[in-house]
Amino acid sequence: MNTIGFIGIGNMGGAMVKAIAERENELEPITIYDVNKEAYQKFLHHKHIIIEENLENLIKRSKYIVLSIKPQYYEVICAQIRDYLKPEQVIITVSPAHSITMMKKLLGKHTKIIRTMPNTPALIGAGVTAYTHQVEVLTENEINRFLELFNSFGKTIYVEEKLMAAVVATTGSSPAYAYIFIEAMADAAVSFGMPRSMAYEMSASALKGACEMVLSTKKHPGELKDAVTSPGGTTIQAVMALEESGFRNSVIKGMSACYHKANQMNKEA
Repeated sequence: MNTIGFIGIGNMGGAMVKAIAERENELEPITIYDVNKEAYQKFLHHKHIIIEENLENLIKRSKYIVLSIKPQYYEVICAQIRDYLKPEQVIITVSPAHSITMMKKLLGKHTKIIRTMPNTPALIGAGVTAYTHQVEVLTENEINRFLELFNSFGKTIYVEEKLMAAVVATTGSSPAYAYIFIEAMADAAVSFGMPRSMAYEMSASALKGACEMVLSTKKHPGELKDAVTSPGGTTIQAVMALEESGFRNSVIKGMSACYHKANQMNKEA
């Protein structure tokens, strides 16, 4: 049994379901359950997706069970599914607030857990998903199958669990930082006379290209920055103004606030 089941098919859960279902080599069915029945509408005619009307049936069908629900609902849902779980099944969490230890308290100490933190670009197949697990508990085949499924909507990166709060700040929340930067760049461009739609397209495309440069060249971001900043030129004037306004420090402070909030959520869950 390699079937994957999703409890919760909102924006993130729905995006993951859609990406996995559209894999050309994906033959195993996907089971889905959501208390919001309207969420099923977008999946009614997909041949690989089975809609389940109750949690018990989803658990019985699924080897991998993704809890793609909001953190505040984890305790309730875990209480509902705990008695149906079998030792060979794998629970995949999508929560910044639930450690593996917490999940074992909710579901039983022998439960197999993979903890993940995806981000919203998964909606377009460009997500980054950090994951962690207890190495001695899951088999190599189970991890490989998980990676096969989650690579459907982007890149997966293994991290030690102690770094998950840092992941939330670095990839989980960072799309919001990028959107603010794009919006600010566009606002400036509009003030120079550029049409709004063009300003958004050019700003976003420029950032996308810069990101690809970092990933493809493997060069230090500082080295790539230096290549753009000619002596006495326009770019160095912009960099100096950004530094004078505390650009780097603002980013670091924002990420630090996110990191500390993620740690706080872990303690409160």
